Amino acid sequence: MVWFRDDLRLSDHPALHAAAKTGAPVICLCVLDDAAGRAAGGAARWWLAQSLRALGADIAARGGSLVLCRGPAARAIPEVARESEAGAVYWNTIAQAPHQAVEKQLEAALAKLGVDSRSFPGDLLVPPAAIRNKEGRGLRVFTPFWRRVLLLGDPPKPLPAPKELRPGPKIASDKPESWKLEPAKPDWAGGLRESWTPGEASARARLRDFLKHTARGYVGDRDRPDREGTSGLSAHLRFGELSPRQVWHAARFAAAENPAIGSGIDKFLSELGWREFCRHLLHDNPNLATENLQTSFDDFPWKSETKALAAWQRGRTGYPIVDAGMRELWHTGVMHNRVRMVVASFLVKHLLIDWRDGEAWFWDTLVDADAGSNPANWQWVAGCGADAAPYFRVFNPTLQGEKFDPDGTYVRRWVPELKDVPAKLIHQPWQATPIELGSAGVTLGKTYPQPIVDHAKGRERALAAYAKIRKG
Repeated sequence: MVWFRDDLRLSDHPALHAAAKTGAPVICLCVLDDAAGRAAGGAARWWLAQSLRALGADIAARGGSLVLCRGPAARAIPEVARESEAGAVYWNTIAQAPHQAVEKQLEAALAKLGVDSRSFPGDLLVPPAAIRNKEGRGLRVFTPFWRRVLLLGDPPKPLPAPKELRPGPKIASDKPESWKLEPAKPDWAGGLRESWTPGEASARARLRDFLKHTARGYVGDRDRPDREGTSGLSAHLRFGELSPRQVWHAARFAAAENPAIGSGIDKFLSELGWREFCRHLLHDNPNLATENLQTSFDDFPWKSETKALAAWQRGRTGYPIVDAGMRELWHTGVMHNRVRMVVASFLVKHLLIDWRDGEAWFWDTLVDADAGSNPANWQWVAGCGADAAPYFRVFNPTLQGEKFDPDGTYVRRWVPELKDVPAKLIHQPWQATPIELGSAGVTLGKTYPQPIVDHAKGRERALAAYAKIRKG
């Protein structure tokens, strides 16, 4: 039996590869266990439903079938093992405390039944134990972390998908619909369906397309939300439709074939390294989503501003680049990385709203919501995390928009009420004259909101709040 979790693929799946090599019949099993780790948010659950369908079809094409069951994995898997008379259960380990706790419980339960169990490394380039400081702790600064990863050399080469799977005995399986992963009343997932095709085949095609067409300009274009300059692989990696080893080796091969894209590949792999860094942080800090890594922030004077939080969530702040990002998130389940930094900075610094409120919203609305990257990135922006941006660095949303969306292409797409505002004013419509606004069909405060906070005052307030905890 092979237990699938955040590794919904057939290629480079060490547990599946080992099981298929035995020549024995293989049962492929996925368990919905919301108590193991952090329960997925709404958008991620939608993705999971599609990914399971794609995985089931891929397994069926090789002669097997995917069995779905629900409940605590440490109880459900031994029950299926007993029913099917499985001789062994294999899985890829997840280097996160709650998952490892479940794995230990499962090993003990299987041992009582006399069923063998084996786990394999599968979700990281490098195990956390390989990157430690002299005191035996993980690193909290990215550059030396990444240098250490690179010094270890290439990770093992990806494993091929099994050509066929010998079917195991018929086991009762839940239907994906019974898990109710997809929204029904209301069905808010139309934008997700329009934007994404989850599954391993789509993931591999997207990687090939990125390496062929986009990697060359990645260094400059990755910061431009008005261009197709990023890989779009984050959700595929989140669900393990691609492994980091597959991405690494495909990228290295592409750079060897075409040295002109070498700088783009290096930068791209460092972004894969940042994902790895966040996963290692989570391994060492299981409460990353709820506790400040820097405890000096425990006394930070956050404000409880329900109206301001709702305006931010709905893309109604009056700052076009912020509103465009929040609306892109709601429609597609992702947001451009540069804009993620801008909207996060706006929430925690201009509005002084606790980073955990923003992290929770992203967790529910991102298809790529990752238990390591999401809280680590929020803490980075807030200034309370590892390798954190200094708290006194407050992004100016107007200047960020003008620099990275100079023609307003991104804003026009996601904030259509501003589509006729001239480029020189689109990131600060409050500076337009009544005639300019009238000719663009905009009435501030009616068709588009006034800014909910003045940038200069918001920055001043943020710095004053920071000064208080520094004194403390």
